[in-house]
Amino acid sequence: MAAGCGTSTEGSAEPSGTSVAGKSVAPEVPDKFDPCVDIPQSVLDTEGLHAAGSEPDKDEMRRGDIAWNGCIWVVSDGYSATISATNLTIDMVRERGVPGTREAVVDGRTVVITQSNGPDACGLNAELAGGSLEFRVNNPPSGRLTGDQDPCDIGMRLVEKVLPLVPADA
Repeated sequence: MAAGCGTSTEGSAEPSGTSVAGKSVAPEVPDKFDPCVDIPQSVLDTEGLHAAGSEPDKDEMRRGDIAWNGCIWVVSDGYSATISATNLTIDMVRERGVPGTREAVVDGRTVVITQSNGPDACGLNAELAGGSLEFRVNNPPSGRLTGDQDPCDIGMRLVEKVLPLVPADA
């Protein structure tokens, strides 16, 4: 799973520099696609995703130079999905060297798939200019509706539904 999985903290810390492990990092999250605004509810409905409350929880955090801006949705009695724009690039995800990492191409964009936080979670990063669109799926086996599904399969379904919505220049 890409860096940043886990509990989010809201707020906006200032970046501490412009490189991570010697790699140049965009100072801000790519902003040509906002998952919280640009994914129509009709697309989320195809998966049964909805906000846990009246609005989706925000995934807005920064760890060092890496930042995320997105939202979290849930399937009642199923999985949760966080979709965030991040300045974490595809190359940075690849360089982590997580065993079993694989790649796919969806809608002309490279997608790196990692399952480093156990069998119930999967991270997928789709290439964006200046970063990536990160999909994090947590699918506990206790989820009556989806617990028997592979979280990476769920993540790929989401990627295939969302990437066509992303502007070509994003």
